This record gives sequence, C-alpha cells and structure tokens, in this order.
Amino acid sequence: MLPRVQLKMNPKKFLVRQLTEALARLGQTDTIPEVSPTRDPKFGDLSTNVSLKLTRALKRNPLEIAEQILAELDLDVDLFEQPTITKPGFINFTIRNDYYRRLIPEIITGGDAYGRGQTGNGQTANVEFVSANPTGPLTVGHGRQAVLGDAVASILEWHGYEVIREYYYNDAGRQMRILGQSVEARYFQELGQAVELPEDGYRGEYLREIARNLVSEQGEKLKAGDPIFRKAAEAVIFADIKNSLAGLGIHHQVFSNEKNYYDSGAIDRMVADLRERDLIYEKEAATWFKTTALGKDQDRVLIKSSGEPTYRLPDMAYHRDKLERNFDLIVDIFGADHQATYPDVLTALKILEYDVSPIRVLIHQFVTLVRSGQKVKMSTRKANFVTLEELTEIAGKDVVRYFFIMRGMNTHLNFDLDLAEDESEKNPVYYLQYAHARISNIIRHGESLGISFKDQYDLTLLTHPGEIQLLKQMARFTDATESALESLEPQVLATYLQDLATAFHKFYVDCRVITADQRLTQARLALIYATRIVLANGLGILGLTAPEKM
Repeated sequence: MLPRVQLKMNPKKFLVRQLTEALARLGQTDTIPEVSPTRDPKFGDLSTNVSLKLTRALKRNPLEIAEQILAELDLDVDLFEQPTITKPGFINFTIRNDYYRRLIPEIITGGDAYGRGQTGNGQTANVEFVSANPTGPLTVGHGRQAVLGDAVASILEWHGYEVIREYYYNDAGRQMRILGQSVEARYFQELGQAVELPEDGYRGEYLREIARNLVSEQGEKLKAGDPIFRKAAEAVIFADIKNSLAGLGIHHQVFSNEKNYYDSGAIDRMVADLRERDLIYEKEAATWFKTTALGKDQDRVLIKSSGEPTYRLPDMAYHRDKLERNFDLIVDIFGADHQATYPDVLTALKILEYDVSPIRVLIHQFVTLVRSGQKVKMSTRKANFVTLEELTEIAGKDVVRYFFIMRGMNTHLNFDLDLAEDESEKNPVYYLQYAHARISNIIRHGESLGISFKDQYDLTLLTHPGEIQLLKQMARFTDATESALESLEPQVLATYLQDLATAFHKFYVDCRVITADQRLTQARLALIYATRIVLANGLGILGLTAPEKM
C-alpha cells in the first residue's frame, strides 16, 4: 500500500523550473521553456521542444543541445522514468505510475476543495456581464454572455479571488423613452382606442401583458406621457430578467445604473478632463473625441447632435469608477458588437493616467438556435425571438449552461435544440452526469455488500491501462483549472471534463469494480471515489449539478 503523503510539486511545474535552471547554467536566460503533454503516449507523458528553440542561438544540432540540457537536469527519480530524446530534438518525460496512484489519497483528503488555487488569495475581482437594458426579455444571445460571465466569475473564485458580479444598465435615454411610448400605445389599445405604436417601437407580446396589468391596476385614468408607462415596464422587465438569470443559477451582487453617472456629474467630469487635454472639440453640433491625435484612424463622436451620448462616453465614466473602486482585476464580457468601442474607452482612461492593466475584455460571438438543421427564429409566446427563459424551459438549466460554454467564446455557437433535448449519452451534459451518477451507484452497491475502501486500499494493485489512463486524466485537473484561469475561457474545463468522463466510461467497460477480489475491489472503489470528486468539482465550477442518480 502506498503511503498517504503530500505530493511533491506538480510534475509539469517541476520540469519547467528544472529546465529554466538548466538553461540559466547554459547561459540561455532569454528562452522560456515550454512543457506540454505528448501527442503520442509512446513518447511518455510530457515533452519540451526547447532544444529546437535554441538551435539558432547555439548554432548546433538540436539533438546535441537536448543531450546537453538533459545532462544539466536534476530529475526526481521517484517521479520520473529515464527521459528520452527523439528527433528532431524533443526531450520526453515519463511520469512514474506511483505518482498517479498517490493522487487518490490526495484527492480524497481534499474533497470538494481538491484542486483549489491560491493565485487570487487576498485579491478582488469585478466581473461585469449581461448588462442588457430593461427593454425586453433576455434573448439567447444574452444567455451565452450570462453563462460565460458566471463561469468566469466561478473560475476566479476557485482560485481565491473575492468576486463581485456586476450588471450595468441604462434606464433612461432613447431606448427607454421608446419603451414607455410603446407600453403607452398598448395601454390605450387595450382601452379600445385607435393608437399606433411608435414607428420604431417595441412590439413584443410582453408589452401587451404590461399594458393589461396597468389597465387592471389603474383603470382608464392614465394620461398620455405619464411616466408610469416607462416605470411599470422597467419594473416588470427587470423582474423578468432577474428571474431568467436565477433560472440558470446566476445572481449579480451589484447593479450599476448609467443614469447615476449623469446625476453625479461623473460624465461631465470625463468630458471636462478630456477637454483639458485638448482631446474634445465640437463639430456639426456634436461633441467629438480627438482620437486621431492618439494614433487612431478617425475621431469618435461622444455626444450626438441630438444631445444624446454614444455608448463610449458613459462607458468611460463607468470604467473610471470601477478603476477607482480598486479591484485587482476587472473583467468585461461583451458581445462581438462591442469590438470597436471598448478600445476607445481604454484609450481615454490611459490619457487620464489611469492604469488600465487590471481590465480584461472578453469578446464572445453570437448564437444561432438550430432544430433539424434549420435556424429557429420564432417564439410563440413573447416576441420575434426565443427568450432565455423559454430556452431554459425547453432544455433545462444544466444543458443550457453547458452548451453555452462547450465552444470557445470566440467561436460562433450553433445551439442544437434536438441534441439539447436528448436525454441519452449523446448529449454531452448527460454524458458527464452519467459518469458521476454511475460512480455513485457503484459505491452504493459496494456499501450494500459491506465493502468499504476507506483506509484499506492497496494502490499498487491499480496496474490496468484503463486505471492508469483514468488516473492520468485526473492528474490534469489542476492544469486545466489553471489554464482556465489564465485564459478566462470556461471551455477549457468543459473539454477537460469530457476527457475525464471518457476515460471513466472506458475504464468502466474494461475493469469491473466490484469483484471477487476484495483488495482489488477496495482499490478500484477508491479510484472511482476520487474520480467522482474531480468530476463534481469541475461540474461545480461550471455551475452544473452532479447527480447521484439518473
């Protein structure tokens, strides 16, 4: 039986450190060694191409350089097999199976805290996402941003950050005026009056519902232009937005209103500060930001001739406020339609001598709903789009969350409704959850037979290739969470969990857990118990449930 000891440094990190020190001894401090999993298991577990990188600098054959680097390494013989060199100059490392076996007590001891990082300990982060104005129900496009934002916040929390989820909106301005006018028109229509909607008004069925409620509550006493039309619409729609988000397990701690930045004078201060630096001018009754003086291809309108600001100006004041709140990290999650605007916001803040390095902007692409290979356009209940609430009702919380993050955020997403409604293992969400539920069922079966593995398992019995491959997948969990932190890309974890579930399902086919050999049974129960912990932790980060039964 292997002792339950604290594992040494992660093998990949250990190798990076060793290679860095070896290169320093060879006088090559400018080269950063990279270590990555091998593509072919016959070459081991990890590999580096650092010898190839040094070929030009050292003017030598990369195979010779690899030999020289290898001679400088002080590898832990309890951790690694003898390294190998393969053409054209890769150095390959095989991790001893005992290392992987020792993961089991490490994982079991860690439980739901296993794999948590400490990078963000003592630091704060602000993640702003969704930020849709209360003019209508959340759409599927809003849903992708909502899930991405919540998952990014969870990744940060997993690594120790204290995270504030923030929602920024505007309940004034042209959009809200048109919303109020649209509700007003529907109100008078409900009273039998021939009133037309504004030409560019909102036409969703949800406005009729709001108007009917106003008739029920106020009768016929409301007059044209009454602010209650807008206020009632905002209250109903914002409640609907919050309910839609709650249906996906998403809750914001802070709601910031654009109007507050006007009332406080923050927007006027932004214009004045830029004007003081000769970066504001008036032309054709509009106010312009002189970005050509800062190397941009053209100047930007900040205030239109109508007196209404463009998105850039209030966003400048808003981000200035976020920087002044002293977060260590500020994450903005925008749709692709914001690609052109946010650089001007950061430019303005830099000119005002703010350090914008804490700000990270994540751009996601759009979503298309597909059924039977055809694009889905219509909703029968609310408007000429499928709402997020409807999608959640169709597919369920876990499926919606996972489908929104199973592709990289920079990739356009086709949301396949047929696959989303499939409750078999063809559905990638069920494939993951079946793995967790199946493990739980096996453990329950063992307990019903009086078989306990705790403190009584011999890990040296785990020698089957399926067992070792499952262990190797579990060993990648911390690398996956760290990669997700570095990239702030939840898909990294989604992909990892699919790989882990695949390794488990293959193990399940190849290796019977409950056998006549009690010692082997105990070892395999410990193995799958650890697997369940890693699955549950990964699912939890992504906001998915880990069912005990299915």
